[in-house]
Amino acid sequence: MWVSTKAQYGLRALIDIGQRPGAAVPLKDVSDRQGISQHYLEQIAANLRRAGFIRSVRGAHGGYILSRPPQQISAWDVVVAMEGSIAPVACVEDEHSCDRTGGCSTEGLWRRVDNAIRGVLGNASLADLMAEEVQAQHGQLVQFGALPPHL
Repeated sequence: MWVSTKAQYGLRALIDIGQRPGAAVPLKDVSDRQGISQHYLEQIAANLRRAGFIRSVRGAHGGYILSRPPQQISAWDVVVAMEGSIAPVACVEDEHSCDRTGGCSTEGLWRRVDNAIRGVLGNASLADLMAEEVQAQHGQLVQFGALPPHL
C-alpha cells in the first residue's frame, strides 16, 4: 500500500482549513503555509469538495471552509476519497479477484494488515489531527526555547 501525496496533502489542507473555523480560507494561503503548489492544491481541493469535506465561499473574502465538524471527518474517509481502495492486495477488496481466496496461506495476513490500516485511519478524526498539529507546533516552540543563550 502506498499513500500518494494527493491524500497526504488533502489531509494537510483540511487540517489547515479546519484550524481557521468560521473563516473562508483562500487556497493561496494554504499553499503558502503548507508548501504545496497552488495548482496541485486546486486539483486536490476539487476532489475534497466533491467528496463533501469542504465547500467554497465566494466573494472578496472567499475561500474554503469545512462542510462538517472535524470530529465527523476521519482520516480513512479522506484517504479513500483521494486514493480509492488502499487495500494491501486486491483479494482483500474483491474476493473474486483471485481464485485462491479462502484457501491462500497469506490471505489472513493481508486481512490483518487491512484491518490495522482501517483501524488506525478510521479512528483518527480531523479534530484529532488538528490537535496533533497544535501539539507539534507547541513542541517546536518549546524546543527553540531550550537552545542555549549563546546560540
